[in-house]
Amino acid sequence: MKLRLPAMAVASLGLTAMASSLAAAPPSTKSPFLGKWELDVKTMPVTYGTPPKSVTYDIVDLHNGRWETRIHIVDDNGVRDMAVSYARDGQANSGSGYAGEGDSAAVNSPAPNVLVMSLAKDKGLESVRVYAVSANGKEMTESAADVDDDGKPFVRNFRFTRARR
Repeated sequence: MKLRLPAMAVASLGLTAMASSLAAAPPSTKSPFLGKWELDVKTMPVTYGTPPKSVTYDIVDLHNGRWETRIHIVDDNGVRDMAVSYARDGQANSGSGYAGEGDSAAVNSPAPNVLVMSLAKDKGLESVRVYAVSANGKEMTESAADVDDDGKPFVRNFRFTRARR
């Protein structure tokens, strides 16, 4: 456990710096994140393992200063749904549904087209995710940072395309 936290901190700082340097989406009244996104399973990293059949993210504005991310995964083991509501203020929020990737999340937005999410499970850091939306608003990249069973840090990138706004 002692190796996990420093490795994740370094990965998190690197990902945040990388994401913050991306060209920001043009200002608008509606965030480029809001809407439904579909994972391009054909471009998943080979180090991930067997890809799921489909993954969708639905990012919804709850109109009270909070958003909710709803994730729907279909794979050979069935269907997994999870959701988390958050204020993008870096504070912890409990999730609901499937908790295999984490039972709580903290989300921050250092730029209009960047979200940084820290996932925890059983009160320990699970992974850090950085989401960046392209300037045209049609693609979203998720960079997922974690450590493997040997304590070595890694980052995997996942490509999403907009299904609807």
